[in-house]
Amino acid sequence: MRAVIADDSVLLREGITLILAEGDIEVVAGVGDAPSLLDAVETGKPDLAVIDVRMPPGFRDEGLRAALEIRRRWPDVALLVLSQYVEERYASELLATENRGIGYLLKDRIADVMEFIDALHRVAAGGTVLDPDVVRQLLARSRKTDPLSRLTAREREVLALMAEGQSNTAIAESLVVTTKAVEKHVNSVFAKLDLPADDGQHSRRVLAVVRYLNS
Repeated sequence: MRAVIADDSVLLREGITLILAEGDIEVVAGVGDAPSLLDAVETGKPDLAVIDVRMPPGFRDEGLRAALEIRRRWPDVALLVLSQYVEERYASELLATENRGIGYLLKDRIADVMEFIDALHRVAAGGTVLDPDVVRQLLARSRKTDPLSRLTAREREVLALMAEGQSNTAIAESLVVTTKAVEKHVNSVFAKLDLPADDGQHSRRVLAVVRYLNS
């Protein structure tokens, strides 16, 4: 297997090179910035690219942008992105692409050599490897951003039936509850979804259904 390493720290690049050698992975290039990474991938035709998220000149998301460009131009190159901290936006953007042959690990994981080598091989084989801390934070983020996450199971049932066009009376019959109980659930759904009061132009019932369909 052939790999390129992109990190502005020479010491880290050398360290990763030694680790990769233990896993029978040949490093064809080690670079310190995003443009050099793209050149190395184009000329070296590696199977795998190990990339730091933040690199010169801005130390923001240059590595991630390069990773996305590699995925666009050379989709067969597996990508293992390294980061000092969990950066949800970067992880989400990377995983929004086709997630075959994708990895996102914190640099601390490199300390466990065998675990790191195993991650490299899994990514190169087309698998997905995510740091446990990344998974936890992405799940927490999705719960925060999902507008339906605040609803109870019964409120979700009521909203689903609303989306089918059923009236409160029909929903009450479907769920074998009183119409008054359905009205209470419907009002709770409106409140939890932060929907404005009906103003003659926008119906809260319609807005709730739209939120449900877009979720």
